[in-house]
Order: sequence, then structure tokens, then C-alpha cells
Amino acid sequence: MSTINNSSFLNQIGLNDFDLGYLLIGMAVIIFLLLIVLITLFVQMRKVKKLRKRLDALMLGKDGSSLEQDIVQLFEDNKYLKNITTEHKKEIRTLFKNMESTYQKMGLVKYDAFNQMGGQLSFCLVLLDENNNGFLLNSVHSSEGCYSYTKEIKLGESEISLGTEETEALQMAMGE
Repeated sequence: MSTINNSSFLNQIGLNDFDLGYLLIGMAVIIFLLLIVLITLFVQMRKVKKLRKRLDALMLGKDGSSLEQDIVQLFEDNKYLKNITTEHKKEIRTLFKNMESTYQKMGLVKYDAFNQMGGQLSFCLVLLDENNNGFLLNSVHSSEGCYSYTKEIKLGESEISLGTEETEALQMAMGE
């Protein structure tokens, strides 16, 4: 090391042979590191401020315990809704099963039974369930009176032969 400075202060502390250039470089490095630490501190303070705002918005004036109670209540409500949904699914299955046996399909044909009455007062009504089971109601109107009879329909067919109007009403009910 070369001696450039003969300072009495440096002599007193025992650094009279120390080069001041090294001291300046060391101080510059320390100042640079200090600036980095200050910038990092400033960035972190801004992040904390943003998080504080978000937390305040979340809490909306509530304390932590009331927020915890709200969250617990939401979980209980969720469990309740799951249970109700399960019950509703069972009820819907039951309703669909019951609907299979209700009359859902209909066919109606009006006709003039004897071509003499001047109107279509006779009719054939077919009511079927989902499986095409049900009955046929035929009402024949004549000048002497009105006569009605039924025929049972199983799987879209009758054991008793059907007339033209009855076949038409059955096909109408089955959607053919």
C-alpha cells in the first residue's frame, strides 16, 4: 500500500498506511446495498398497505371472530343444501316412477256411427300411460240412444278386435 495521505487522525487509529481509495469503494458498496434495502422496504410497505386495504374490505367492520362465525354458517348452509338436494332427487325419482302409471297419452276420434244423424255425436277415446297400457272408451250415438263400451289396451294392443275409428284413436294416442 502506498502512503498518499499523512493524516493525524489516520495515524491515531493506526491506519496511516491505508489507501483512501479502498475506503471510498467500500463506502460506495455499502451505500448501494443500503439503497437496495430501502427500495425493497418501500416496495414491501406498499404491498402491506394493499393487503391491509383488502383485509379491511373483507372484514367490513367486523372482527375476526364474527367473520369466523359467518364462514362456519356458510359451511352449515352448504351441508343443509346438499341434504335437501339429495332428498329432492329421491322425490323426483319417485315422481317419475309414479308418472309411468298415469295416463299421459290421449287419442280422440269423433265420428257419425250410422251416417244418418247429421252430426258426429259418436266418439272413441283412448287413454294410455307411458308403457301404452290403458283403455279405450267408445260411445256410439244413435236415434234410439247412446251406448258406451270399453276395451283394455296392453302394450299398445287390444285382445278384442278394433274398429276403424278405434284403431285411429289408438294410433293417435301412441303418436303413430
